[in-house]
Amino acid sequence: MQSTAPDRDAAQVLDSLRRLVRELRLTSHSVERELGISGAQLFVLRELARESGCSIRALSERTLTDPSSVSAVVSRLVDRGLVSRSRDPKDARRSELSLTARGVRVVSKAGEPFQVRLVRSLRSLPAARLRRLSADLAAVVESAGLARGTAPMFFDDEPKRRTRAR
Repeated sequence: MQSTAPDRDAAQVLDSLRRLVRELRLTSHSVERELGISGAQLFVLRELARESGCSIRALSERTLTDPSSVSAVVSRLVDRGLVSRSRDPKDARRSELSLTARGVRVVSKAGEPFQVRLVRSLRSLPAARLRRLSADLAAVVESAGLARGTAPMFFDDEPKRRTRAR
C-alpha cells in the first residue's frame, strides 16, 4: 500500500520530534554522568548564572516553563547546595535566587544545555510560523489527551545517585 501525503507529513513530524527528544535525552544523560544533575537542573543553573537574584517567575519566563515546574527544579537545586534562596529586601513576599559557589563551579564545567539551543531556535522563527507551530502542537497534545496540568521541564527526573561499591 502506498503512503499518502498526510502519512508522509505525519512521519516527518514524528521524525522531527524523535530527533529533538533524542538530543534532549542524550544531552541530559551526559549531564547526569558528568555533573550528577539533570538536564533541567543545568538549564535552570545556566539561566541563574546569566541573571543572579532573579525570582521563580523571572526564571520561568527565561526558561519558557510554568513557574510550578521551575519551582520544583529550584527546590532540588537548593537541597543540593547549588542555589541559595533569600528574601528580597524590598519585597519580603519575593524570593531571590542565586548560584552558590558550588553552583558556579558546576556551571563552569558544563557546556551549553540543549534546551538553550532549542529555545534560541524557537525564538528565531518568524512570529507567524511560531504561532502556527504552537497552535498545531497544542492541538496534537489535546487530541492525545495530554493537555491537563502543567508540563514539567524536559527530563526533570532527579539523577540517580551513584552508589559506591563496597
